[in-house]
Amino acid sequence: MKRRQVIGRLAAVALGVWTAMAGGLIGCDDKKGGGTPAAGGAGGKSLTVGFIYIGTKDDYGYSQAHHEGAMEVAKLPGVKVLEQESVKETDAVVQSMESMINNEEATIIFPTSFGYYDPYMKSTAKKYPNLTFLHCGGRYKAGDPENCGSYFGYIDEAVYLSGIAAGGSSKTGKLGYVAAIPIPQVLRNINAFLLGARTVNPKATVSVIFTGGWFKPEAEIQAVNSLADQQIDVVTCHVDSPKAVLETAKKRGMMTCGYHANGSAIDPDKYLTGAEWNWAPIYINYVKMIQAGKKPEHVVRGGLKDGFVKTSPLGKLVTPEIAAKIAGVKATAMDGKLVIFKGPLKDNTGKEVIAAGKEMIQTDDALEGMSYLVEGVIGSTK
Repeated sequence: MKRRQVIGRLAAVALGVWTAMAGGLIGCDDKKGGGTPAAGGAGGKSLTVGFIYIGTKDDYGYSQAHHEGAMEVAKLPGVKVLEQESVKETDAVVQSMESMINNEEATIIFPTSFGYYDPYMKSTAKKYPNLTFLHCGGRYKAGDPENCGSYFGYIDEAVYLSGIAAGGSSKTGKLGYVAAIPIPQVLRNINAFLLGARTVNPKATVSVIFTGGWFKPEAEIQAVNSLADQQIDVVTCHVDSPKAVLETAKKRGMMTCGYHANGSAIDPDKYLTGAEWNWAPIYINYVKMIQAGKKPEHVVRGGLKDGFVKTSPLGKLVTPEIAAKIAGVKATAMDGKLVIFKGPLKDNTGKEVIAAGKEMIQTDDALEGMSYLVEGVIGSTK
């Protein structure tokens, strides 16, 4: 088993250049065996790529961002794109993958929701060892199928910048966060938001409410109203569709920071900024790599400098002073020198989680297993 390879060598993503392991094609006409060349590769056949979403393609958030990336893939010559939306994190995703493989001859599958990976994608990948399965956000480990891979963006960099905007714009110093489930990626974003805010307001706090699911509009509305009742004047979120959060915040007169996509159209007056995905270059390079007969690395990650994520334009309420602060930090991130998590740092129970003098750079694997909320975040992971 090859050792886990952390961090895709993708600093040149914007140029369409990837440095990756050379290898044979994974996709084959004979799904369970060897035989003919992979689709879209040396055999010159068309390539069928499947995308599976937990939400709808127009959810104003997570699934829409992936859909937009898939539509750019569809523009590539010789590539056919399949999409299945509103697929639950159950055996339903296995059925979707099986349908794409057996009925449409898909050779690359992108299951995009966190809960699709284990056990669903892993078990399907074992069944079809000559196809490629690439998951958004999963933690590939030694022993996982060789034809699996994981990709994700360091969106906490963009969330950190949102935190600066929020901390610098809040009148109360009380910020709010509506989150789905306390998995590592979500906790990492919540913590980054607080740490960003504290660079401009050391006394800022973030109150978090977990809704228990990725798409629960009613619970999200209730959470925003609860936060507003606590004199929280800036709110952001980590749910699949930020629309309910942003619309409710507008009704309550709160400032907002978006997530997944640009949400400024909902409230142009009080939208501060947002953290956005940019999946198109990732998907395009994956497909081109496989068409060229190369095998993707098991783990691919990138941040602002790699073009994986981006920030929404700053809103009118962000002062010139805070805008300059954000620009400076963003420049540091673009140079690959931004360190969000460094010691001394305690969690919100008082336990030291990063010792004094220690820095965790974005490629640190410990960040992908984050299980705590930092000091200053009001809430619990339980």
